[in-house]
Amino acid sequence: MTKLSETQIIILSAGAQRPDNIALPLPKGLHGVAAKMAVGRMIAHGWLLEVNANLRQGEPLWRETGDGHGTTLVVTDACLLAIGIELVVVKTVAAIRNPTAETPEAKQPTRRAGTKQAMLIALLQAPEGATMEAIIAATGWQAHSARGAMSGALGKKLGLVVTSAKEHGRGRVYRIIREIA
Repeated sequence: MTKLSETQIIILSAGAQRPDNIALPLPKGLHGVAAKMAVGRMIAHGWLLEVNANLRQGEPLWRETGDGHGTTLVVTDACLLAIGIELVVVKTVAAIRNPTAETPEAKQPTRRAGTKQAMLIALLQAPEGATMEAIIAATGWQAHSARGAMSGALGKKLGLVVTSAKEHGRGRVYRIIREIA
């Protein structure tokens, strides 16, 4: 077995402790030709593996490939064994760092009686619907606030489908036609 240098031990140990075993960033002071040589030796021994970097997740970049993509360095399982870290321990630590706990079910908003939102819903559920002027008169809101409430609170949060149509003699009329399932 090849004896590891102090620099190699630092790089590989740090990489083994990072999420996804990414070996970057390299230690301070190691750059340029020295970094290339050290990394090249570790790749040749099979301790590091050069893989495509996921720039959207902010993975550090080792080198650019020239086509708008880049690569990063990952510590291999063979390396972990070489520095004396058992794979079971590494996978357990990674599981603790990145728990895959299920997110709790989102709390459904409740409709409260006697609020302006409840008044708006009652106006829009009426068979004849409601014009913007009627909504403004009932709630005291400005037109942009009423439209925002219909789109955001009623449409997105409560899952109600609000439609609007121009009717002869009344102008634009808004109605709630159904709830999104």
